[in-house]
Amino acid sequence: MATALVTGAGRGLGAAFAARLARDGHDLVLLDVEEDAVERVAGAARGLGRTVEVLVADLTDEKDLAAVEQRLGDRERPVDLLVNNAGVQGEGQFVGVDVGRLQAEIDTNITAVMRLTRAALPAMIERRRGAVVNVASFAGYLAGRGDAYAASKSWVLSFTDTVAASLTGTGVRALALCVGQLQVRMRPAPEGASRSGLDPDAVVDKCLADLVRGRTLSVPGWRYRAVVDALELPRRTLRTAARLAGRGR
Repeated sequence: MATALVTGAGRGLGAAFAARLARDGHDLVLLDVEEDAVERVAGAARGLGRTVEVLVADLTDEKDLAAVEQRLGDRERPVDLLVNNAGVQGEGQFVGVDVGRLQAEIDTNITAVMRLTRAALPAMIERRRGAVVNVASFAGYLAGRGDAYAASKSWVLSFTDTVAASLTGTGVRALALCVGQLQVRMRPAPEGASRSGLDPDAVVDKCLADLVRGRTLSVPGWRYRAVVDALELPRRTLRTAARLAGRGR
């Protein structure tokens, strides 16, 4: 039975990943800083007959982060899929944000993603199977807007692209999920409340389908995809030129 570890699994996109993976037959390791929220998600997965381990952890805390790294490196309890979903979104221009808040964004959106990916990969490469999904954001293409969140998600996109290239021939995959605005689910929904935005379940379906297809970037929503395709075209052209130049040496 395959096992998936999902960070930020207590609500939103993380909960949607957990639900879909449980339906697909995965056992789960679910991580969140909010115990009550993640236990509700775990209970639903257990109701489907899945084995679920809950880790209550704050990825900005060195001790907690090290414990998750250790779990990912456990060869006796292998993790086949890592979903780095946990994130911190700040508000405001860089110079106007409290340094502590900026550090929390870096610790969660960058440091934890890097370290958990690094912790998961050796065992996956040994088994010649496994995958890492790093949740980025459409904001990563808008780093010029001046906030640290956009910059951190731009890093996730570049980092995942680099990791994916390094994994060629290993049987292990890496994919960046570039998410736009998600629907906010409220029960019961206020009268007249907007349901605009991407449905989290549809986002997860698209992401996992792209992972199976061997893609390294998943962009749900045709409007977002059209913009990203236009922005990625120069990079693809440069990569092709670089490969051709390398062959000519």
